[in-house]
Amino acid sequence: MSKVITNVSYFKDNDLKKNQTITIEGSLISDIKDSDHTATSDFLVIPGCIDLQIYGSGGRLFSADPTVESLTIMEDDLLRKGTTGFLACMATNSAEVFNKCISAAKEHRSTAKNCLGLHLEGPFLNPKRLGAHVPGYVRKASLDEIKKLMDFGDGVIKMMTIAPELQDDAVIEYLLDSGVVVSLGHSNATFDEATAAYNKGIQTTTHLFNAMSPIHHREPGIPTAVFNHDKAMASIIADGKHVDFEVVKFAQKLLKERLFLITDAVTACATGPYQHIEKDNKYVMPNGTLSGSSLTMLTAIKNCVTYCGISLNDAVQMATTYPAKLIGIENLTASIEIGDQATFLILDDMLNLKEVIFKGETI
Repeated sequence: MSKVITNVSYFKDNDLKKNQTITIEGSLISDIKDSDHTATSDFLVIPGCIDLQIYGSGGRLFSADPTVESLTIMEDDLLRKGTTGFLACMATNSAEVFNKCISAAKEHRSTAKNCLGLHLEGPFLNPKRLGAHVPGYVRKASLDEIKKLMDFGDGVIKMMTIAPELQDDAVIEYLLDSGVVVSLGHSNATFDEATAAYNKGIQTTTHLFNAMSPIHHREPGIPTAVFNHDKAMASIIADGKHVDFEVVKFAQKLLKERLFLITDAVTACATGPYQHIEKDNKYVMPNGTLSGSSLTMLTAIKNCVTYCGISLNDAVQMATTYPAKLIGIENLTASIEIGDQATFLILDDMLNLKEVIFKGETI
C-alpha cells in the first residue's frame, strides 16, 4: 500500500521545491510531483542524518556494555531522533573490550537497522594529543596486528582514527586497501606530515580542532593542512563547547562540502575507563577533561543555521550527503529522488522533528 505525503518542501540541489507530494511504494520513493492544490505547508523533508562518530545513546555507552542489546537500544533511540545511519564508535581501550565490541557488531549485522558498522577511534593515536583517551592503551600499530584486526572485524570496521605521523606507510596502505575510511585524528602531525598523510590517501580528519596540532602563524598545524588540501575532509562537533561557533563558521566557509557534522555523543557512565559526567550540556571525565557531547544531529544542524550563519541547505548536507558520500552510501539515504530509498525526516518551520520515515516505514 502506498504512502502519500502532501504539501511539503525539499531541497533539490540548491533549490527549495515547495508544495510537493511524495509517494512511497514499499521502501522506495515512487513519485514526486507538485501538489494538486496550493495550500502552503511549513513542513520540510530532508534525508535522514548520518552520524559517523557516536559512542552511546538511549542510556547505553557501547564500550561499557558491548552487546547486541546495546546496539539495538542505540539504534531505536537514534532513529527516533532522526539519525537513520551511524557508526558506533569505540575509544582507545583494551583488546578484550575491542574484541567484544567487534563480536557484538558482527552478531548484530544481520538484523541491523541503522547501525552501519564501527568507528575505531584509537588505540593508534599520539600520546601528546589524547584528550579523554586512556594513555595506557595507546600504541603504535604493527602491520601484523592490523591484518589480524581486519580479519577478525570481517567487514564491520568501517572507519578508523589514527595518528599517521606515528604509523608505518604499510599500515596505512593496508587499511585503505581493506576499504576502511582512515581519519587523521588525535595527532600532533605538523603541516607537512598531515599534508603527506592526505596525499597518501587518508580521506578525512576526526573532530577538527580538537585533539590535534593547532593553527599557529609559524606552525600551521593540521587544520591548515586540511584547509589547503583539495580532497581532505573533516568532521566537526557543532555544539559550541568543543568548537566555538565562530570557528565552525570559519571552517565551513573554507571547506564547504569537505566539512561534515558528527555528534561525538556519549551518555552518562559510571563504570569502566570512560566515566562520563554530564555538565553544562556536555560531558566531562571525573578529572574535568572534556569528553563527549550531548548533541543530536538535528541540534547540530540547528546550531549551524542559528549560530554559524550557515544556510539550511548546506547545514542539512553537512549532516546527510557529505558523510554518506564519505562512507559510500549516498545512493541509499542521502537524497530525495524518485527511485531512492524512502528514508527521510519531516521537520516543522523551527526544524523540530515531526516524523521519521525509515525504509518506507513510519518510526
